[in-house]
Amino acid sequence: PELEDTGWQELPGCQAVAGTGCDFSSAISEYYDAHYVRLQSKTIFPVDTVDDLAPDSTYCFKVQANLPSEGKQGLFSPISCVKTSQKVNDLLCATNLSVLALNMKFHLLWRAQEHQGVNYNVQYLLGFWKKLNDDYSDKWLSVPRCENITSTWCNFSSIITTTGFYYLRVQAREGHNKSCFSREVKVDPLKTNEIGPPGVRLDLSDTLLHIIISPPGGAEEEVMRDHYDLSYRILYWRNSSSMEEEVKHKEVKQTIATVSDVSPSTLYCVKVQAFSEPYNKSGAYSQQECIHTPAGTSLPLIIFGIFMGALLLVLLVATPLVFLLYQAYNKIKYVFFPSCQPPLNIEGFGAHPFSSPYLSAAEESVENCCVIESMVTEEGNQIVFADYKHSKQSSRDSGNYSNDDNTSGSKESKETLEKEVV
Repeated sequence: PELEDTGWQELPGCQAVAGTGCDFSSAISEYYDAHYVRLQSKTIFPVDTVDDLAPDSTYCFKVQANLPSEGKQGLFSPISCVKTSQKVNDLLCATNLSVLALNMKFHLLWRAQEHQGVNYNVQYLLGFWKKLNDDYSDKWLSVPRCENITSTWCNFSSIITTTGFYYLRVQAREGHNKSCFSREVKVDPLKTNEIGPPGVRLDLSDTLLHIIISPPGGAEEEVMRDHYDLSYRILYWRNSSSMEEEVKHKEVKQTIATVSDVSPSTLYCVKVQAFSEPYNKSGAYSQQECIHTPAGTSLPLIIFGIFMGALLLVLLVATPLVFLLYQAYNKIKYVFFPSCQPPLNIEGFGAHPFSSPYLSAAEESVENCCVIESMVTEEGNQIVFADYKHSKQSSRDSGNYSNDDNTSGSKESKETLEKEVV
């Protein structure tokens, strides 16, 4: 009754309705937000910032200390209230900060308002400083290669490790006097990062389809492979225009998977998705990769071909080897075990064995032989000794004598015989 006619307003969505009812819950919610208190809770650090407060409004706070590890909750502090100032659109500040992270490559993006001659400096804070009950305003550091830039993005991958979390903000500066800080954005690397599609390569061998997977970010990206404990979801199907084939799937931990019993002369297509169960993250599917299997060959013919190939290989290797062994055997047998023996008179009447022509022969012994011829004459009953023949004979002389050598020995033999006759 206290409302005047000018205070009445039409409910959104309830103009010229055909039915006899209207849903005005959205209007009640807006009225409640404008006239009644809405409690909100937020976990903060000992020194923290609350963003996105409405301008020209009164906010009241009370704080409770908790020990989550022990399940203990403290009492709330006394209530403190503060009124925000009138909202001023500062065209210098960077707005709408967002983080784009893929395969551990981190980029900070922001929106620049219509203002000329503005440089940006991206700063970061190690998260553990906020856990300390201390002023951390002087702990902010500049991101390398993101100082005094005019672009509206920054690659801050160089500062990221997997052992902590970070806060980032953008300082906009015009000249040397005026500057403005953006709101802060929190980055927890392993939670903020998204998993990209893996690489896929296909190969065929007989009736097997081999799927070779490259982890997201490449094989050299150890963080993606080790920290996320990646698994891979594989979708594969026969791509045939004549019929619709069911898409099959399998999950593997390894980067190599095998699909058996593929049909000949068929086009198979595959795409792979990487996912992490510990972080409950799934990446995008890779691009579709296809491969055409060759025409079929009967299994007995394949076995026969393999057998003949192996047999030919054995013959090519074994034939020269057998020939060389046979030649070596003949040479050894001819040198050490000759097949024929010379006659006894050549061999020295059995005294010395026959020596091989390939071995060095020992020096042959030499025999001294003498032949004495006597003649008896009538005159004086004197026996006249004719000249003798003395020669050296070897086993190779075959009974022939030589009378050229050893004359002194023949004279001594002659004198000895004359004395005996006398």
